[in-house]
Amino acid sequence: MTIERPPEFFFEIFDASLPRLGPGDEASTTRALHTLLAAMSRGGNGGVGRPMRILDIGCGNGAQTICLAQHVDGSILAMDNHPPFLDELQRRAAAAGVSAKIQVALRDMHSLTKDDGPFDVVWSEGALFIMGFREGLAACGALLPPGGGLAVSELAWLRSDPPADCRRFWAEEYPAMTSIAANLATIEGCGYEVIEHFVQPESAWWEPYYHPLEQRLAPLRKQYAADAEKLALIESLQKEIDVHRQYPAFCGNVFYVMRRR
Repeated sequence: MTIERPPEFFFEIFDASLPRLGPGDEASTTRALHTLLAAMSRGGNGGVGRPMRILDIGCGNGAQTICLAQHVDGSILAMDNHPPFLDELQRRAAAAGVSAKIQVALRDMHSLTKDDGPFDVVWSEGALFIMGFREGLAACGALLPPGGGLAVSELAWLRSDPPADCRRFWAEEYPAMTSIAANLATIEGCGYEVIEHFVQPESAWWEPYYHPLEQRLAPLRKQYAADAEKLALIESLQKEIDVHRQYPAFCGNVFYVMRRR
């Protein structure tokens, strides 16, 4: 499943100034990174012990990119197809004192080929679904040498018995969403060794993502009250927030940490 580029109004809602553009937090990023680096070190991977080359696919405004730069020795290529996100990433990198470690690339992730690699590590928080989970794993694998590391986060059902309202909403918004077990099987089938997987905490949804997003929706709802198309997108996002608020135990964001075999 490939997700089409959203309408321009989407980017008015998801302004680059938001803290994050999806669920996530620094603690989850650092946990995944340290787990991956430790596994690569134990495996004798050549990417550990020298400056590493990391690709951050669908980096957005760079919350996780900055975190990676603060914890690794090496360079990060941060890739996104929306210029304001990259501009904000560069502003944040300068403020954090890590600009020298980060380069940005204005590119669509679908344009990646094996000639862009190899990278020691490929990273993608909440963005791989745009290519499709399996297709994204395959594309990342082509950029990694054997033993290279990959860390991605992806929505998943946490239970098999979601209430009808919850299941109906996600069946419309993200019909490809499946269980953790199914995603782990897909990862294995794409030629990776799973090192760790973990569900991100509820706090990773609310403080950095849903609360700021909900605050942004309120004035936009008033501004575009007469625009049915824009209002529909606003209310769809509000519905997502409401569904997660009501049913947090049934759907979550899961980090998968792996190495290419």
